[in-house]
Amino acid sequence: MSTEQSTSSSAPVTPAASGSARGHRAVVTDAGAPLPVAPPTPGPIAVLPTEADLHVDAVTAAGGTVAPLGDDTRGVVWLDARDPAGLAEALRSAPGIGWVQLPFAGVDAFAHLIEEHGDRVLFTSAKGAYAEPVAEHALALTLGTLRVLQQRARATSWATEPQGVSLYGREVLVIGAGGIALEYIRLLAPFEVSVTVVRRSADPVPGAARTVTTDELDAVLPDADVVMIAAAMTAGTAKLFGPEQFALMKPSARLVNIARGGLVDTDALVQALRDGEIAAAGLDVTDPEPLPDGHPLWSEPGAIITPHQADTPDMVAPLLAERVRVNTTAFLGGSGDGFVGVVDPAAGY
Repeated sequence: MSTEQSTSSSAPVTPAASGSARGHRAVVTDAGAPLPVAPPTPGPIAVLPTEADLHVDAVTAAGGTVAPLGDDTRGVVWLDARDPAGLAEALRSAPGIGWVQLPFAGVDAFAHLIEEHGDRVLFTSAKGAYAEPVAEHALALTLGTLRVLQQRARATSWATEPQGVSLYGREVLVIGAGGIALEYIRLLAPFEVSVTVVRRSADPVPGAARTVTTDELDAVLPDADVVMIAAAMTAGTAKLFGPEQFALMKPSARLVNIARGGLVDTDALVQALRDGEIAAAGLDVTDPEPLPDGHPLWSEPGAIITPHQADTPDMVAPLLAERVRVNTTAFLGGSGDGFVGVVDPAAGY
């Protein structure tokens, strides 16, 4: 199994403000990382499948030229994560493309294209670009489950039994070490928790008391009061949490998943909540997704479910535009330096 891997400490870059002076910032974890392919050849960039002014402006602000897809196209900014077939057709019709900017941090929908073209095309994602709003949502789900808001929100009468747990001083297990994980750890700092990070390598993570490799996951699960999943979705991480993992967790533990629904065995999660193997789950992602009407999770008293909206279009649009600007600048430089969010075809993210 593999999780998001950080190659440097958390490093917020330029803000992408939306209605405020500060706005959200990207959390870059791979600045200066080597490219998996030769530097792409600079040239015209197509913004597809439908041009958006914000992203066209980002390309031109970096000095790039936006042009319709054609034989001379050398870069593509792809804005629709639900249309991998459209990107496949663009790569087929314009074989000169050497760089593709994908719209989300998760690239599992494009995994087959990365595998097929990754030996000659540089793929970059929004990895780290949306870390701040997603980590903020993860913290909200953490606090919500600890304070049993999943039950309070459904209540129709005044509860008399005291319930709820404080986050202060707790043991928090974070799965992954990418931008979301790093920002979540930063947000946890005022609560003086002890953080353990599970990742592919044992390299220390800023803000974590200890870092262990993925083969040690089961060994550290029994200590955790909160488990927050921020791992990449790959073949190796599918159903990372199943019956065996839930059986190892504290009955009082809370699970938070803001990564991908497929990282958790949904049937096992429902059973774990029903059997009291864990106390609660805060989910912004599910498997299947959308979660069908009538699914047991909707009525499970231990579950808080939000509809994959840890980051909304209003939040992400300026952040993606800034990622497009940064990577267009690197693309036009021709040396391969300066790209962020580089996708590793071998790792799958």
